Amino acid sequence: MKHLTREQRYTIFVMKEKGKSNTEIAQYIGVHKSTIGRELKRNSDARNQQYRYELAQRKYEKRKAEKPHHTVLTKEIKLLIEEKLSKDKWQPEQISNRLKKEGVHMVSTVTIYRYICQDKKLGGSLYKHLRRKKPYRKLKGLYSDNRGVIKDRVDISLRPEIVDKKERFGDLEIDTIIGANHKGALLTINDRCTGHVWIKKLTGKDAEELASKANDKLSPFAKHIHTITGDNGKEFAEHKKIAKELNIIFYFAKPYHSWQRGANENTNGLIRQFFPKGTDFNNITDQQVQIVETLLNNRPRKRLDYLTPKEKLENLLFNKKVAFAA
Repeated sequence: MKHLTREQRYTIFVMKEKGKSNTEIAQYIGVHKSTIGRELKRNSDARNQQYRYELAQRKYEKRKAEKPHHTVLTKEIKLLIEEKLSKDKWQPEQISNRLKKEGVHMVSTVTIYRYICQDKKLGGSLYKHLRRKKPYRKLKGLYSDNRGVIKDRVDISLRPEIVDKKERFGDLEIDTIIGANHKGALLTINDRCTGHVWIKKLTGKDAEELASKANDKLSPFAKHIHTITGDNGKEFAEHKKIAKELNIIFYFAKPYHSWQRGANENTNGLIRQFFPKGTDFNNITDQQVQIVETLLNNRPRKRLDYLTPKEKLENLLFNKKVAFAA
């Protein structure tokens, strides 16, 4: 049985806040509706029955920690590990995989390294039989490194399929362009359907400033916005402030999958025509940035049948048809 992730709990919280039913939430995150019912019953606040994802996650982790665990690292296995390390000079990966191949009940390579680390902390000498005598360094590489991982990120895999169709206004992508010597930056936001772009000058990659300026830029369009998708840069650490202000879900593309934000990559390329690489953004003004935004939103696009992003936006939102002379 697969357990709900922290990101899925955050999605449940956001969708409940938006008044979505259990069935809608279940379909959205790909689980049975009974899973949502159990989650809300088990992990809501006992005092007011409100569901808060951080409390829900804490309750889940507490139950998991208190659950009895079967001990796989028995005394016999420990003695076998110690023998292979000290006598045969095998390394943990060799011990685990060779003995499993021989049909011996053996723990994983990671568990063996954990045992060696624990032994060293207690004053043991098993680590001295390792080639580099550094169990901590080796152990570190066997786990996912969570440093810098954005908290409560919702993966793009949970994003509605309609976003990929690029048929409606309000599915946005967000990014930053960094200035020369990593000083100064531009916040860039584009609509996947119309190509409409918003640009704002930033002092750097501060997450608080980015969230504030993104909300300032997008607030006039708030009722029309459905989703925002960004990359995994630390400048988006305050994504929840954007999501809350605009009443949307903020999604994150998978690391090193820039094509999942292809429209945004293209938009940044257009902006670079005006502010080439090496530009010191400390030397440009907010007025210059606004001029570039206006120029791009009034430039005809081939994929829009030579309408401008501004015209396409008005057509979708306000049914303003563009009249051309015969």
